Amino acid sequence: MAIQLSRYNRLATWAGDVVLALICLLGLIAFFYPFMMGREASGFEQAHATTAPILFAMLGPAMLVLLITELSAGRLNPRILAILGVLTGLVAVLRLPAGPGDSPTFFFLIILAGYVYGARFGFLLGALALLVSALLTGGVGPWLPFQMFVSGWMGMSAGWLAPLGQRLRPGGWGEMILLVGFGYGWGFLFGALMNLWFWPFAPPSALGWVPGSGLEATIRQYLVFYAVTSLAWDAVRAFGNAVLIALLGRLVLKELRRFRNRFWFTVEVAGAVHE
Repeated sequence: MAIQLSRYNRLATWAGDVVLALICLLGLIAFFYPFMMGREASGFEQAHATTAPILFAMLGPAMLVLLITELSAGRLNPRILAILGVLTGLVAVLRLPAGPGDSPTFFFLIILAGYVYGARFGFLLGALALLVSALLTGGVGPWLPFQMFVSGWMGMSAGWLAPLGQRLRPGGWGEMILLVGFGYGWGFLFGALMNLWFWPFAPPSALGWVPGSGLEATIRQYLVFYAVTSLAWDAVRAFGNAVLIALLGRLVLKELRRFRNRFWFTVEVAGAVHE
């Protein structure tokens, strides 16, 4: 029984890793396929009239499969899943007071939760919270699957930051500086990535993408576009992330860790221990 359970957990773990990798690959394709195809600018709403529903139809079931595999592998349990649900609702509510460059009030919680609970939890929280908030605010549109991908990547990358944070004292200045800098950087990165969902399809202009441009020319064109259109808004978001993490980070991290330690459990079967 223990051997069978161990093999099942390893298979579920492998399946979860594959599903998450495929979801990320789907996101990368969604953002960058226009550059590979050399599409002419045609208006982003028209261009995504068919691709956005397809992306959403693929992303939703894939995330459900990821949840199931994480539960089967033991990397999530029902209590931690309940925390995911609570945090998803909380992040969605925090997004309601939208401000310049989107509300900066919800990014910090995705980052801190991903940092404490891990990359997969962070991805699920980021993607699900953007979905729920869009339903609450009526913000459903062709941009939604792209927002879900980017927010998921933000939470996932925060989980990758955790091994570095383990070398620092929990709640200490070193850990807080690390997270403040991470949140500040993601304030810009979120906007820079989100621009890519529409920039290749924008009407031709001095700031638009020129199909057929080489990699160097495309990067240069985009940097000019970003500096003119998005840099100021993203600076507000980055500043908001940094301030909220600096002010609330210690308290939020303490509570997230308390619930993690309280609700995580191990299961012992025939001498084998599984988390």
